[in-house]
Amino acid sequence: MPSLHVLRAETPGCAHRNHLNNAGAALPPSQVLQVMQEHLNLEARIGGYEAADQVVEQLAGFYQVMAQLLNTDSGNIACATSATDAYARALSAIPWQTGDVILTTENDYVSNQIAFLALKKRFQVKLLRAKDSDAGGVDLDDMAYLIRQHNPVLVAVTHVPTNSGLVQPVEAIGKLCREHDCWYLVDACQSAGQMALDVQKIGCDFLSGTFRKFLRGPRGTGFLFVSDRVLEAGLEMLLPDMRSGHWSGPDTYKPAADARRFEYWEMSAALILGSKAAAAYALQTGMDWIEPRVRSLAAQARLELSELPGVRVLDQGADLCGIVTAYCADWEPRKLMAYLWDLQINARITPNYVARIDFPRKGIEWALRISPHYYNTEAEITAAVTALSNYPKS
Repeated sequence: MPSLHVLRAETPGCAHRNHLNNAGAALPPSQVLQVMQEHLNLEARIGGYEAADQVVEQLAGFYQVMAQLLNTDSGNIACATSATDAYARALSAIPWQTGDVILTTENDYVSNQIAFLALKKRFQVKLLRAKDSDAGGVDLDDMAYLIRQHNPVLVAVTHVPTNSGLVQPVEAIGKLCREHDCWYLVDACQSAGQMALDVQKIGCDFLSGTFRKFLRGPRGTGFLFVSDRVLEAGLEMLLPDMRSGHWSGPDTYKPAADARRFEYWEMSAALILGSKAAAAYALQTGMDWIEPRVRSLAAQARLELSELPGVRVLDQGADLCGIVTAYCADWEPRKLMAYLWDLQINARITPNYVARIDFPRKGIEWALRISPHYYNTEAEITAAVTALSNYPKS
């Protein structure tokens, strides 16, 4: 079992803050900081292109590490600048026609919902949302019914919503998609790094994610898994460049043979090296230890928050993860954030514009989001809850 003392010692930010905003951006380990700083210093000494030439093998290792993390091959991995960037590249690869159906859920991420609506506006595709079950989370029977009735071109599911601790049953949905030959896109932005991801078990065609959250990498980097089925079908992103394709003649080009067809030429070597180090750190720490550790800390937070007078814990669903949401009528969002900040506690307010379906059903306009990671301690959870219990009433 990893040593919590060592993990915290390798996380410089732990010395200064009780950081419970890992669903926003986690504290990076010192190994991630070091590799990025060293490369930036190299660029400053010899030049950006020349520095990249010096680390070709290390950059190639990014794809190998990510393949190991997701249980796939390195040729199925593409680097992006964010999860949303990766997600948009996947959406752009589908040759949309008027009347095509996108099937999603009521808990998909706000940026994804906006993208679906933009596709609806531009291509006149139809957008359907499978309803939630009474217990919370997508109703699989309704999802199956909608797939049978409407034959969607794309099924798109956010594994873990940003506004809730819900974990969607992406493997069960993947089975439905394979049975009905739908393209399947999974947004793993909030799940990558806090739980094990196996794209073979999920059965997805695309899976997007970021490094800045639970993977503990740098901001400005993301990744996209692309299945062999996508590559064999010849799908590629809408606007490739000289990284994603080869200009074979004045009026011809050939897409890259593997997932690099979903990449752009301009990428930060320092950020890629930092992302590689973050993924390697997660593998070294062990996803089989990380996942139950994160779930345990979140469960503690839910239990202790539920014992506070007037506080509602909002997370619903049979499977809950490392995001905890709560609401209290006595809390004023801006003052609450300032109050916690002064106590060296990092948390976040989730506003209503990211949950236009979920929050109205819960009768709220906003929620407090607490998202612990494995380097947090049980004492830090209790300290945050104690601070909330002592929040001055207006």
